[in-house]
Amino acid sequence: METKNVMIVGVGGQGSLLASKLLGRLLLQKGYDIKVSEVHGMSQRGGSVVTYVRFGDKVYSPVIDRGQADFIVSFELLEAARWTEYLKPGGKIIVNTQQINPMPVIIGAAEYPQDLLEQMHEKNLDVDAIDALSLAEAAGSSKAVNIVLMGRLSKYFDIPADEWLSAIEASVPAKFLELNKKAFQLGLEA
Repeated sequence: METKNVMIVGVGGQGSLLASKLLGRLLLQKGYDIKVSEVHGMSQRGGSVVTYVRFGDKVYSPVIDRGQADFIVSFELLEAARWTEYLKPGGKIIVNTQQINPMPVIIGAAEYPQDLLEQMHEKNLDVDAIDALSLAEAAGSSKAVNIVLMGRLSKYFDIPADEWLSAIEASVPAKFLELNKKAFQLGLEA
């Protein structure tokens, strides 16, 4: 199997690292060679966070270059737009439609860009936009956006949902398990 590349992008505190660990655990259980690389940036101050997950028969590097991502899973709209050049032709962007203002917008030095989804469509990018925040809240917590997005990503993988749920069981504390299973299911079915 040729190497597949998934970029998980978002803002610090959204749970992108848990999502990448869950995906890595699932793919490892499936017998793939995997490499996971985390680029934190200013994550503790609401800055950009990027995680690379690469898997296949043999993976030599953890880094995804421009034009190589099969999937970009974005926890926030502006982050999706920021990383589109990494998507390969025929790749897919799964994006949470939530908007989180970066620091320049918060302090009034800039405005949040408008029409980002339309701009991605104008570039002929394959975009799967989902209101993951509302689905996470319906599952019981706004912090479950990451698992909603993993549920959505699972639609594009030939891996049964019960195996994803098993990876969730191994990745989250027991007291949050039912909430996360519900979040995953809502993302899958949305």
